[in-house]
Amino acid sequence: MGSCRVERITVRAAMLAPLRSEQRFRMVSSNRSFGGLWWPLATTLAISLSSPADAQVIPTNNDLTPAPWNAIRVFERAPLPRLEDPETVETPEPEDLPVKTRQHPGYEPPGIRSGSWMFNPSAMAGGFYDSNVFSSNANRRSDVAATTGAALRARTLWNNHGLDIKAGVQSNFYNENSSLNQTDYGIRGNGWIDITRDLAILANFQIAHLNEGVGSLSSPANAIAPTPYDLFSGDIAIRKQFNRLTVSFGGGIDSYNFGSTRAQNGTVILQDARDGQIYTVRGRTDYAFSNSLGWFTSAEYNTRDLRGTPTQSLNSHGYRVLTGLNVAFTSVITGEFGAGYVRQTFDSPTIGTIDGPSFRAQVTWRPTRIFDVYVRAEQIVTQTSDTSVTGVIASAVQAGIDYELRRNVVLSVAATYENDKFHGQARTDKITAVESRIKYLPNQYGIITLFHRYTQRDSNIPVFSYDKHQVGLNVTAQF
Repeated sequence: MGSCRVERITVRAAMLAPLRSEQRFRMVSSNRSFGGLWWPLATTLAISLSSPADAQVIPTNNDLTPAPWNAIRVFERAPLPRLEDPETVETPEPEDLPVKTRQHPGYEPPGIRSGSWMFNPSAMAGGFYDSNVFSSNANRRSDVAATTGAALRARTLWNNHGLDIKAGVQSNFYNENSSLNQTDYGIRGNGWIDITRDLAILANFQIAHLNEGVGSLSSPANAIAPTPYDLFSGDIAIRKQFNRLTVSFGGGIDSYNFGSTRAQNGTVILQDARDGQIYTVRGRTDYAFSNSLGWFTSAEYNTRDLRGTPTQSLNSHGYRVLTGLNVAFTSVITGEFGAGYVRQTFDSPTIGTIDGPSFRAQVTWRPTRIFDVYVRAEQIVTQTSDTSVTGVIASAVQAGIDYELRRNVVLSVAATYENDKFHGQARTDKITAVESRIKYLPNQYGIITLFHRYTQRDSNIPVFSYDKHQVGLNVTAQF
């Protein structure tokens, strides 16, 4: 959840979209209060089909992490605070919010209210075509699959404190390659306690049964079925504001329990060596010089206690620090620039210690109210997954646009290039990924999404090279 690891680059086939990509928060003054109500959420089943081998460092979601949740996601970009008196700050119009996540009146799900709770159920059905279902250059097979799912979001409407919980399930059923069928399900949520106007305790959790897609960096190379695993994840943080200065401190745990997958020759591939826990502690400091300039510093320490094998340890520990500026060059150009250092020490002598510089930069340009352009660049030292031993120095850059064709039609396009240099093996991968998506809301009860993804991985070890197209359509009913 969030940035509670050195950085993950394995995309999970999660049945619940990350909360930060769904939620839009009330814009409150960062130097006075953050305990207000949340903005209503368009409770779609935002379950995208897993694209496990896309460029991994930078996801296609480019939303900000609003306060106070940057106390948990300490490495994600946060918006600049508003320093005006909160009593005089007006709620922004939808046109002043990011194109990709804005909610126009008349298109928000109505919800079902019961006392101080609001419930938003949704259901989704769709399908997709995959030109290379095994993400392979030797065993190329195309197939079509059906996707079904359902979700329920429940949130409180209290003036102070709050809970926001979402449960969901998604299943993929392939026409010809039934070994790829999978079902993900679980529950996740967050909560906050407003101790005072400028002091809060924050927590979030996830309990889920998920599947690691075939072709992902940590999936066995000859697997023909997803690798199932159970995940328990929890984070807690305390956040305090001192006028222009905000500080936070917290920690989290991720506990994994892996099942087995199956190879092309029918043998079982055990994955329980990856079972175990990852512990993290983290902190973040923000200081607002003005409405257009802020400074931040974030740091995290992690310890990975994994089962491993008698001949191969998967344990490691390390840290990451990042500091930089959050700026608004003009009213239409904003960005964040950070630089720091990462170090991860592995118990395995074949890996040893991997360390080096780390940076993150993102610039967003809004030439008009219906058009957003963004560019992101990042370099991290990481692992192929949370629970594997191969270290990676990963560098990536992404450019994208979000364009509101109409109030209820949004076009999003993102292109990413990534370079992964592996440690522990003589391997270097170069990944190109392009994703296009059109979202159409016919009314407040439905969403229709058409998407296309192209992924190309070029590796100096040919067995890992491949390319693939995915084209799909999802229809969501929301209430």
